[in-house]
Amino acid sequence: MPQAAPLAAAHFELADEAATARLGALLAHALRTQGAAIEAHGFVVGLSGDLGAGKTALVRAVLRALGETGPVKSPTFALLEPYVVSSLNFYHFDFYRFAGPDEFAAAGFRELFGPGAVCAIEWPERARGALPTPDLALTLKVKGEGRGVDAAAYSATGAACLNEIAAAWRMSTDAA
Repeated sequence: MPQAAPLAAAHFELADEAATARLGALLAHALRTQGAAIEAHGFVVGLSGDLGAGKTALVRAVLRALGETGPVKSPTFALLEPYVVSSLNFYHFDFYRFAGPDEFAAAGFRELFGPGAVCAIEWPERARGALPTPDLALTLKVKGEGRGVDAAAYSATGAACLNEIAAAWRMSTDAA
């Protein structure tokens, strides 16, 4: 992930699939809240973690909360699954099969990053140096039956999203 210090950071414990769905819904809500900034500049989410850590499950939860009703599958073999949700172009990438950043450049994906686009990238480290700095970097780790998520924001829009998510997460955890 990026070398610069994050503007905001948080940690989330996901005990089960319902907690993953809740985090995804909170991220979707934050993306809606930051819609004007995303329309103007775009938004990049990096999703790192071992196989089975829940990266695709989290993206699926975000897309469901944004209103996607069709199949949401892992783009491991296709590399890209595009969606149009909430007036945004949502691009779900999976770079697991990349051998290095040159493959990102050769794939022609660069043109998909920018105003009005949310780019969720699984395995961004496989294209390190070719990708823009993520607005939000999420690192997922398997912890027993659940997951842990370390989140770091590297832009003002990413920090606004993460701060909103963290506040709502605390409120819902305190209420439980």
